[in-house]
Amino acid sequence: MADPVQFNLRPDDLPSAWYNILPDLPVPPLPPVHPATGEPIGPDALAPLFPMSLIMQEVSTERWHDIPGPVMDVYRLWRPTPLYRARRLVEALQTPAHIYFKYEGTSPAGSHKPNTAIAQAYYNKEAGIRRLSTETGAGQWGSALSWACQLFGLECLVFMVKASYEQKPYRRVFMEVNGAEVRSSPSTTTHAGEKILSEHRDSTGSLGIAISEALEVAATNEDTNYSLGSVFNHVLMHQTVIGLEAKKQMEMAGEYPDIVIGCVGGGSNYAGLSYPFMADRLAGTTSTKFIATEPAACPTFTRGKFAYDFGDTAELTPLVPMYTLGHTFVPEPVHAGGLRYHGDAPSMSILVREGLMEARAYTQNQVFEAGVQFARTQGFIPGPEPTHAIRATIDEAIAAREAGESKVILFNLSGHGHFDMLAYDDYLHGRLPEVEFEEAALQDGFAHLPTVPIPG
Repeated sequence: MADPVQFNLRPDDLPSAWYNILPDLPVPPLPPVHPATGEPIGPDALAPLFPMSLIMQEVSTERWHDIPGPVMDVYRLWRPTPLYRARRLVEALQTPAHIYFKYEGTSPAGSHKPNTAIAQAYYNKEAGIRRLSTETGAGQWGSALSWACQLFGLECLVFMVKASYEQKPYRRVFMEVNGAEVRSSPSTTTHAGEKILSEHRDSTGSLGIAISEALEVAATNEDTNYSLGSVFNHVLMHQTVIGLEAKKQMEMAGEYPDIVIGCVGGGSNYAGLSYPFMADRLAGTTSTKFIATEPAACPTFTRGKFAYDFGDTAELTPLVPMYTLGHTFVPEPVHAGGLRYHGDAPSMSILVREGLMEARAYTQNQVFEAGVQFARTQGFIPGPEPTHAIRATIDEAIAAREAGESKVILFNLSGHGHFDMLAYDDYLHGRLPEVEFEEAALQDGFAHLPTVPIPG
């Protein structure tokens, strides 16, 4: 009998608690600070934007947080998600490596994003909030939050980065089907958007700009809170259901990953997969290699600086310690819109800075080549974002072949590409530009970094 290629858990195997990596980090996390004083801010400073339940998760030093029953009930609509062994890709590469992927495209929104959207909608509903405002890059986060708000009876306002708003109209339609109001960002409906348009009339937008618009709405309306899909610790913590399931499934397969790979915009999907495995490495029980992948057009880990920076373009957020290209940096409009963020999650930034996680950047044609090869062997058409992880997986599998080593590789297929056919059409017909970044834009982004120093 052939070895299985799919590893499924029972509904009863769904994790009952999220994992918080903060207590296990090799160095204490630096606090967010006030941009004017440089002094650490407390939980009360975030109260105008988030319910206190999420704020306390953000700053928690507890390793485990129970998943509320109503959140578990919704998770069971699609979780646990499957783990696959990519035998056909291995055969095509003629590699001794064993490749596994966790598939998050089975969610109603088609990606990993509902793992935190459901939780955030629940906690905001419990706090008596009427509406959530948010940003979205490629549309996966907006899709997830619009659905979550619909489930819990909340209104949803989404500022969608203009480049993706124009590239991916069906993502907008998905959000509108779920009752959300979707605005192209930068828009003329906020002061932040109007300022950008007055300076750059043809701006293609960025996540930093869209965040500013969503924050402005939340800060000026008492019945509205802000919700975000990545970067903050509570968001990454909610995503750890991915890795906690994957650990059980790898046990079913009788293997443990030598290499764990994911794509990174702000860090949520990769943290979700990798942090439960990183916990073992931090405990000294494994030596797993962790690879974070990103677009060459927005190389935050590979070319960014570890510094205090704003999370948004209009400078409405506290200063956060992270790898950043500068909050004014506007990446080229690559199809992997979910990876076009100027900064990275603080916890993941620490892991990269401490050498526990490495980073690689790839251009569009490099990753779409990998995405097409994966689709033609495994049958899943990946979203543009996880094609970066697939590129690194293929590279590692080829390296294993050349070294004659049977490595076990695990990556996160964080979402499907069914709304991204235009991108694949461009690639297949030679219209996909091989854009990176302009050095002048990078240096300008660095020039606008706040002067608050990193301790030590």
